[in-house]
Amino acid sequence: MNITLYGISVWILPLITAITFHEAAHGFVAHHFGDNTAWERGRVTFNPLKHIDPFGTIVMPAILLLSHSPFLFGYAKPVPVNFRALRNPRIDMVWVALAGPGINIALALVAALAFHVLNYLPADAAQWVADNLKNALVINVVLAIFNMLPIPPLDGGRVAVGLLPRVLAAPLARLEPYGMLILIGILILLPLAGSQLGLNLDVISAILRKSTGFVIQLLLMVTGNT
Repeated sequence: MNITLYGISVWILPLITAITFHEAAHGFVAHHFGDNTAWERGRVTFNPLKHIDPFGTIVMPAILLLSHSPFLFGYAKPVPVNFRALRNPRIDMVWVALAGPGINIALALVAALAFHVLNYLPADAAQWVADNLKNALVINVVLAIFNMLPIPPLDGGRVAVGLLPRVLAAPLARLEPYGMLILIGILILLPLAGSQLGLNLDVISAILRKSTGFVIQLLLMVTGNT
């Protein structure tokens, strides 16, 4: 039981921080560009209590940890953004969307830099802090890269809608209500169907793993950890 509690203690803080800062960043940038929706609802803040979704932020990650799941997933309450209220909706939407993954990469960079302070901590504390930093590095990079998939309502989808010519952006934007179903199909159903046919159709997950590994190694190299 102690191992499980320790595991929760080194996963939950990085997870809550990553998803809270991700959502708050969207709100801060939207407010900067003229949309006060999140501001008026008290969501332009780094206070995690304002962003935590009881199931997505606490219960789901805990269940995955207790069941020894090979992956950890969670989410916060999405920050409301009225893109029509932005001063320049198409371009400003890109900056609002990029803010979430951008701050996750920044947090991952801070975590990588913080490895250098471990030698100054007592041994017991250093191990706990090291595990938190490792998980913070992984969670933030995974969250950033996953959200940059070019499928609305993920941030990458909104970036694509803002940058593509209207003839391509319009049909992509219309996919937003079905975005989560598309993701479930690509990430879960397609690989399952492929395994039944003896085919490896888990292409997106493989790309995500390789991209995540590359970014983590790059951050470790830049911060002098390799």
